[in-house]
Amino acid sequence: MSTDTEQAARTSLPGLVEVLRKDLPASLVVFLVALPLSLGIAVATGAPVAAGLIAAVVGGVVAGLLGGSTLQVSGPAAGLTVVVAETIAQFGWAGACFITVAAGALQIIFGLSRIARAALAIAPVVVHAMLAGIGITIALQQVHVLLGGASESTALQNITELPGQLLNLHGGAVLIGGVVIVIMLGWRYLPRRIRVVPGPLVAVVAATGLSMLMPDQIERIVLNGSLFDAIGLPEIPRGGWATIAMTVLTVALIASVESLLSAVAVDKMHSGPRTNFDRELVGQGAANMTSGLLGGLPVTGVIVRSAANVRAGACTRASSVLHGLWILVFAVALVGVVQQIPKAALAGLLIVVGVQLVKLADIRLAHRTGDLVVYTATVLGVVFLNLLEGVLIGLGIAFALLLWRVVRVAVVAMPVAENGNWMVSIDGTCTFLALPRLSTEFAKVPEGADVLIELSVDFLDHAAYEAIHDWVRQHENVGGTVEFVEMGPVRMDTAAVGPPARIPTRGMLDEVLAPWRRTARRADPMVTGIAKYHRSHAHAVRPHLGGLRDGQEPHSVFLTCADSRIVPNVITNSGPGDLFTVRNVGNVIPADGSDSSIEAALVYALDKLDIRSVVVCGHSGCGAMETLYGGAITGTELDTWLANAQPSLNRFRAGHPVAFAAAAAGFGSVDQLAMVNVAMQLETLYTHPVVRHGVEERGVVVSGLFFDIASGRVVEVTVSGIAQIDDLGRRLPAKDSAVQPV
Repeated sequence: MSTDTEQAARTSLPGLVEVLRKDLPASLVVFLVALPLSLGIAVATGAPVAAGLIAAVVGGVVAGLLGGSTLQVSGPAAGLTVVVAETIAQFGWAGACFITVAAGALQIIFGLSRIARAALAIAPVVVHAMLAGIGITIALQQVHVLLGGASESTALQNITELPGQLLNLHGGAVLIGGVVIVIMLGWRYLPRRIRVVPGPLVAVVAATGLSMLMPDQIERIVLNGSLFDAIGLPEIPRGGWATIAMTVLTVALIASVESLLSAVAVDKMHSGPRTNFDRELVGQGAANMTSGLLGGLPVTGVIVRSAANVRAGACTRASSVLHGLWILVFAVALVGVVQQIPKAALAGLLIVVGVQLVKLADIRLAHRTGDLVVYTATVLGVVFLNLLEGVLIGLGIAFALLLWRVVRVAVVAMPVAENGNWMVSIDGTCTFLALPRLSTEFAKVPEGADVLIELSVDFLDHAAYEAIHDWVRQHENVGGTVEFVEMGPVRMDTAAVGPPARIPTRGMLDEVLAPWRRTARRADPMVTGIAKYHRSHAHAVRPHLGGLRDGQEPHSVFLTCADSRIVPNVITNSGPGDLFTVRNVGNVIPADGSDSSIEAALVYALDKLDIRSVVVCGHSGCGAMETLYGGAITGTELDTWLANAQPSLNRFRAGHPVAFAAAAAGFGSVDQLAMVNVAMQLETLYTHPVVRHGVEERGVVVSGLFFDIASGRVVEVTVSGIAQIDDLGRRLPAKDSAVQPV
């Protein structure tokens, strides 16, 4: 054996073992689940019984081999029962097979066009309601079969004829169907070791055995010849091409959406490869073309069989393929067994399947999300009209509800109790549709009143802007005053500059700092910035500041550099009243106590404010440290001040351990000096009388920080080293490269 052949054998052997150990048993479980469901769905649609078996074989083998989902199992599905029954009634069985082939070709086009994910954009509430409507329709049809009669063509007829059917029920059929229903509903409550055998199989076998013992004549499944005898070519249906095209589109869309939603659900159940949705549509299309050409039902991915596949431990697509082969063997070799199954048994099976499509969890979710009207309308449309019209009605109502939610705006005008002024709140998407509401609420405001307008909108068109602007101008002309507080991303002063656009809400930092960046180069940036603060943020901090008007209780002294890039409250996630901030060039604390400003701040903070933490914070790219490191002589007061940091430079050159740690973490020489400077200031603080007394008597904590501007990360500095602070507040050793988030 060659080396390549030996390698291939070694590679394939574990895969073969995995198939035999996991996929082979799983395929048997799925086969036992799929067999009765395939027969029942064929009976429910009015198709030949063999059509359900053909679709199950093709779905397992073709979709299993070509599809994009590893563990999804395909076959005839309850979701297409109603539309297939209508198609057969309208075009005949051979014509329905042609439509299945055409729908499969359309699915392949969908997959090759890479639009599979677009099908997932359908509102889930419509899909849930569609399935519920199908389930109700199936249950209404099959209850007549269970009672010993025949189902009617429409749901309304099935309901109106039900009383008469109850008066003429067939006792044997009712008993058989009832046994199936009881077993299926109670199977989930049995011990796990018993539930290894699928409940549907047990129910059908038990009902078939019971029917053998009954003296009454029981109607059974009719299967003429073997599975191969049932194979027949499709025929072009008679009728208008517009009707045929609409039916093809309906089958293709429903089969595609159901398969993709099932694949999404299966992906959530296992940790293996994720579904390739475009390939899945190609595989489903190929399976439908094959099934239609062979005389089988349409094929979709089926969540019931797929979930059984995952729970049984399948790990590759071999399980799906093998389950299709088991159905083929059964259908060819055991035709006589199939013909012994009572129709009432399959009716009971389908009634349970149909009822289970109506999920209380979906109804509760629709109620919580305000989509109950969409759910109800879709269900009623599917049940009493047809599947396509019901889905279109649901989508139309869902779109109208979405449009109403998106464009609506809340406008409320009310007097402010404490001072007699008025407040007008405008919240939402403000368009011309809001003009009547704006006019109504503005009319409530008395002339001459002082008004605060809270504007929190993400879209403001020119009509709404003009309505607000004109009312403000008119109100001010009659002696009133108007103040704006603009909390949303759209502002009045930009609404008339260009066409309206929806602007996403910005993050906190950009919302707070962006206005200052925009005004920094204007003639009077402070006045402009203060005006924008009043309009945008004063309302947010006003309640908090109101609690601080009688005193402050900061938790830390924060001594840092005067550099404009350091914003203490931002890098410490703190707010007004939290930090007692002291700033100077280079965050230096003269060891001789010559800076009375720092001395006064420390005494006031620790003795008067009872602060329990003192922090020194340096930063990267510090101009003071760069001047100190380069030894530049400016001949100004800067030289005199930086002389207080000379001990830091000396210790840095002597080889301070903080410098070594900073160098190992990838920082440059100036940043290493800045960290050593922080460590030196900590040593100075530990010897300061007020700080030392606070540490000994009250447990005051002294700590150092270094802010790396480029990365936005904060590093902890001690007298002997540095450490990273991760996103969970843990102190970690510095990396051997540049400081990175954990």
